[in-house]
Amino acid sequence: MLTVSSTLRAPQPQEAEASSLSFPQLAFFYVALYLLAVARAFHRPCVEALGADQFAPASDGEDPSSLASRSSYFNWLQFSLSCAYCIATAGLSYVEDNVGWTIGFGACWAVSVLYLALFLLGTPTYRAERPLHDIRFAETVQAWTAKVFRRPKNVDDTERFLSGDEPDEDGKIKGLVVKLLPVWVMSLVFAAITAQVTTLFTKQSSTLDRRLGMGTGLIVPPAALQFFLGVTMVILLPVYDRVFVPLMRRVTGHHAGLTTLQRIGAGMATSGVAMVVAALVEARRLSVAREAGLVDRPDVVLPMSLWWMLPQYVVVGVALVLGNTGLLEFFYDQVPNGLRSVGVALCTSIFGVGSYASGMLVSATDWATRSTGSLVL
Repeated sequence: MLTVSSTLRAPQPQEAEASSLSFPQLAFFYVALYLLAVARAFHRPCVEALGADQFAPASDGEDPSSLASRSSYFNWLQFSLSCAYCIATAGLSYVEDNVGWTIGFGACWAVSVLYLALFLLGTPTYRAERPLHDIRFAETVQAWTAKVFRRPKNVDDTERFLSGDEPDEDGKIKGLVVKLLPVWVMSLVFAAITAQVTTLFTKQSSTLDRRLGMGTGLIVPPAALQFFLGVTMVILLPVYDRVFVPLMRRVTGHHAGLTTLQRIGAGMATSGVAMVVAALVEARRLSVAREAGLVDRPDVVLPMSLWWMLPQYVVVGVALVLGNTGLLEFFYDQVPNGLRSVGVALCTSIFGVGSYASGMLVSATDWATRSTGSLVL
């Protein structure tokens, strides 16, 4: 749908704006975006939990080697995602800015089809945990429907589970929610900080001199600077898994070197450092704008190189190596076997809510500075 929407042309080929598009065209585009968000919400928690299930211990006991392999899996999962992130931010952003959005979206569609085919080919070899209480998804939906519309229904295992007639298991799940809620809430700050990469950082980059070298016509798209974030993670994740973890394992005796909460805490602390670095760079950017008399000219490129943005991208990358991977492993480990994907979904929801919080933070800051007469570029 995004590929089709990108082929829709406004009446004015040049300088086309969103206002020149018809309502059906805009509606089609937004439906495509929301479908993409829904697909991501279904896909990512399930595929990440499925991958971790392949390293589950063969018995109910905790096998240290299996736990270490599973912890390593989360590192290499983030490594593969970071590689894809580098390709998307560097390659696709350049193609979409200089060749066309249709080509970029079409390439993504082709890769998705190939991925689906490879996933289906490996289906017979996958190892999956059985659902909690061995209840199938269709049975759960049926029971909830009967509960909502109050239709008479024979009381079976599904109904008893949904109605809370199994106090031991139901109480255990409620206890897990209460235990995880503080970590979930506190992690929203971390998610809001890391979301600045796609909002405020990109806006900052758009005002800088993004030419590569002197006399070259190559201009780096603002979104392509996120490539440095991906590169940082691609470099550090193997170092963390193959060098740092074995060293810390000898010191702490923990199979992952650090506990998940220690890793999350280190990531949160590093994200705070990233905001300090970003604030210093922003102060420098505003100083350059004042000296050049361009404070009220956000459309004019400042005489400041894009390389000033590099440190904050690198520090955020370090924070994600620690915090993002730690959160994913923590929420996976803290739920029962049959609810692993729900645990990963809780982790994913942190970054979804954090993105909204980041957007509101940027809007509130922009409104406040405009009302006081100081314009944020």
